[in-house]
Amino acid sequence: MSPPNLQYKKPKSLLNRALGFLEDYTHTLNPYGGCAFGCSYCYVRGMPVAAFREEAWGAWVDVKQGAGELLRRELVRAAAKGPVRIFMSSSTDPYQPAEHRERVTRSLLEAMADAPPDFLFVQTRSPLVTRDIDLLLQMGPRVRVSMTIETDLEEVRRVFSPAAPPIAARLKALARLKEAGVPVQAAVAPVLPSSERLPALLRPVTDRVVVDDFEMGDGSGGRRTRRLGLEPLYAQLGMTEWHSPHAWRTVYERLRACYREDELKISRSGFAP
Repeated sequence: MSPPNLQYKKPKSLLNRALGFLEDYTHTLNPYGGCAFGCSYCYVRGMPVAAFREEAWGAWVDVKQGAGELLRRELVRAAAKGPVRIFMSSSTDPYQPAEHRERVTRSLLEAMADAPPDFLFVQTRSPLVTRDIDLLLQMGPRVRVSMTIETDLEEVRRVFSPAAPPIAARLKALARLKEAGVPVQAAVAPVLPSSERLPALLRPVTDRVVVDDFEMGDGSGGRRTRRLGLEPLYAQLGMTEWHSPHAWRTVYERLRACYREDELKISRSGFAP
């Protein structure tokens, strides 16, 4: 798979008002535009940010230059108006491959470590997040890192999100974060076909799990996801029974064997501050 086309832009603002599924937050924060992981099920594929680009989703990434200094100014203004609760990120992965070199996300964390928001939620599927343990620890209980682990089956991951990091690497990253003392959770979101061993893999690396699916979590009751036409991917794997609005219940019931009720969250409640 070819590396994405990087374009460098200087945004006028970074903090956006959080709405809908994320309205428990005051703002969303996206260090990049676009996402090189290009997951097949990503609802952003059908949104204007992607629909009006000539290149396919996953083939382009906008790097936001000067983001750290811009955020420092915006945090001051936002804090003057009330509590600041930030979801990073709603339409990109803050730790996609470009972050290795560009370090935009790290610059944002540096700004927030100096002037912490009331809460920061970091959603990623990349082990690169462990690079920033030092900054995450500075925010103490005001931060939570949520690692996407939508399946424990590599054959499923390779079909639905071939450019995303392997599942084993994500589990190892969760273990490192937890051991360091960073608040973490696993996001089985969206629910993809998985095996009965998933709960046993998650239990040692996190005490909190959220389960979400396309129907509950794409912000449109599943309409955005249905337009992506994912059923052939399930058929390719011979797992069409998982292409169901009830599949999440199978995973949830399996998790209950290893987790208490208060450690398990469903959809929006699991992503709230």
